[in-house]
Amino acid sequence: MDKKQKQEQIVNMFDDIASTYDLANRVLTMGIDIKWRKKACQKAYEVLNLKELEQITDVACGTGDLLLFWKEYAQKSGINVKKYVGVDPSVGMLKVAREKIDFAEFKEGKAQELPVADESTELISISYGIRNVVDRVEALQEFYRALKPGGIVVILEFTKQDRSGFIDKIVDFGMKNILPRVGGLISKNYAAYKYLPDSIEGFLTTQMLADELESVGFKMKYTKSFTLGISTLLIAQKPL
Repeated sequence: MDKKQKQEQIVNMFDDIASTYDLANRVLTMGIDIKWRKKACQKAYEVLNLKELEQITDVACGTGDLLLFWKEYAQKSGINVKKYVGVDPSVGMLKVAREKIDFAEFKEGKAQELPVADESTELISISYGIRNVVDRVEALQEFYRALKPGGIVVILEFTKQDRSGFIDKIVDFGMKNILPRVGGLISKNYAAYKYLPDSIEGFLTTQMLADELESVGFKMKYTKSFTLGISTLLIAQKPL
């Protein structure tokens, strides 16, 4: 299977689980994913340190969850964001997002080919999506192109961990055995939720992803792991 076919297969999978995606996320993480997203927004606004933004662009936006938190924390922090944009290649996910959110503009598009002008956005986010991008370095280069100088990219992801302790073995067992069964039961698509732990196992470590960001010109500003290393936040900045 070539890269194009693999990417299309992943997008089709997300189309298929779009209607149950939010419910599955809440059940599988017991709501902890909300905490991860909120912490990412808080820290990103702190790092960016601006009171007015032309645009926030959420890539692989899915059903739009992160955009809700970008707006919530902008309002709490007195930050004026003029435009929110969600980009995703899955029409199924975008359908759910448009029904749920009325303050953002949603566009069908790939992370490697963003429908966003050069240097037009101060903040690009991608939560639990960069792992699903086949041409990842091309996507990071595209983020760099679209960001204004001084802008930041915010990544939340399940990065690969060196798991050797007892607790790590329990986490691994849950990810590989319980998650696919529960996710499959909710979505009626076992294969989609078996893909999740398999894709994490085949993904990068946090340091490898940070190295890729720096290789395209970004400067790392912040990294932090959450909940026994299950989720990782990376924030990198485009130099002025």
